[in-house]
Amino acid sequence: MSGRMENKERILKEVKKQVWLAVPMICVCVFQYCLQMISLMFVGHLDELLLAAAALATSFVNVTGFNVFMGMSSALDTFCGQAFGAKQYEMVGIHTQGAMLVLSLVTIPISIIWVFLDPILVFLHQDKAIAAQAQLYARYLIPSLIANALLRCIVKFLQTQSIVFPMVITTGLTSLIHVILCWAFVLKLGLGYKGPAIAICVSNWFNTILLALYVWFSPSCKTTWSAFSKESFRIIPKFLRLALPSALMVCLESWTFEIMVLLSGALPDATLQTSVLSICLNITGIFWMVPFGVSAAGSTRISNELGAGNPKAAYLAVKVTMFLSFVVGLVEFVVLMLIRKLWGRGFTNVHKVVTYVTAMIPIVASSAFIDSIQTAFQGIARGCGWQKLGALFNLGSYYLIGVPVAIVLAFVLHMNGQGLLLGLVLALIVQVVCFLVVILRTNWEKEATKAATRVGGN
Repeated sequence: MSGRMENKERILKEVKKQVWLAVPMICVCVFQYCLQMISLMFVGHLDELLLAAAALATSFVNVTGFNVFMGMSSALDTFCGQAFGAKQYEMVGIHTQGAMLVLSLVTIPISIIWVFLDPILVFLHQDKAIAAQAQLYARYLIPSLIANALLRCIVKFLQTQSIVFPMVITTGLTSLIHVILCWAFVLKLGLGYKGPAIAICVSNWFNTILLALYVWFSPSCKTTWSAFSKESFRIIPKFLRLALPSALMVCLESWTFEIMVLLSGALPDATLQTSVLSICLNITGIFWMVPFGVSAAGSTRISNELGAGNPKAAYLAVKVTMFLSFVVGLVEFVVLMLIRKLWGRGFTNVHKVVTYVTAMIPIVASSAFIDSIQTAFQGIARGCGWQKLGALFNLGSYYLIGVPVAIVLAFVLHMNGQGLLLGLVLALIVQVVCFLVVILRTNWEKEATKAATRVGGN
């Protein structure tokens, strides 16, 4: 009886730890997402063509820039999380510094791509007028690249130490200031279309500087952050070995959604199909933020316990992460289905589009449920250092199964947008099954040994 009570107490303690981390990380994710959405809302009040261009530019810069930073910085989930768990506090800062150097260099080729965005979009058969304006918008976002690269690293640095509430405050304040900046730049200073893009740059730098000041002056970071160390150069090759598959793991997934939007443009009644699919993907993107918070909490707890040499505690953290993701996915499914007739109206008043979106919601709800579990598995992979495996799973599930099946369903069986979404759902199911098999077959004692080797620098 006492053994059962102790086991329940351990489980409840782990649940509390993960919820305590997950809720703030959800807030951080929502506030960061708001910057681009707020800017698009202000552009939307200027001109329809400019809104299409800004939306296209936003999609492109996410895929080629910000998502790359998100992926590469997620290698710190492994390195910083396990180093912190092993009480090698100085290495947490050194790994972060190395990541900052690498991501800062990566901004150079990305900037060049954004400068010449117009011919790239025209090559991809985008409207020339929209492509020209999208290039202008992207060029004004270039100064935000380094800020975003540094910000991603600082967020991981703090997250892996469970220092999350300062990030909620700074990102929340940044979102509030971003609204004021957009209003001032567009309506008061008359910067027009450029204003919202410039506002994103200023807001990103504001958030980065605030968090950098916190890291520099806060007693919470004294043991993990010191002056710049030459050791950060030495660990760059080691960082790249995880950062590159980490980036692939994120980008292979995000590129798939862009492919689906492009494919919808080739369907009959392309305007309707593209509008509906874009709305459905936006809905799933909004709901994705909650499981992402669970995933961030899970990766932190798992990496900390593996670094500390506690395989049983790490496996408990894995099971709690899986349970929380299942609950979150179930809640999201129910919420989406209960108000399925309202989602379309939140985006448009066109009856045909609203009706089509309502018909798509059961697939969207199923996607949200499975994606919640899949996102949690991605967090477990980051905590364990399985990024290469995750990249292979994403490649196989999306590009060998999901996209081909989506094409067959949409174009051969004439299921249109529903077929494209069902292809994505199938890819998510394949991912979940693959990760579940790996987790059930994992020897957690060996994973703890690998973590000890990793933080030991071998």
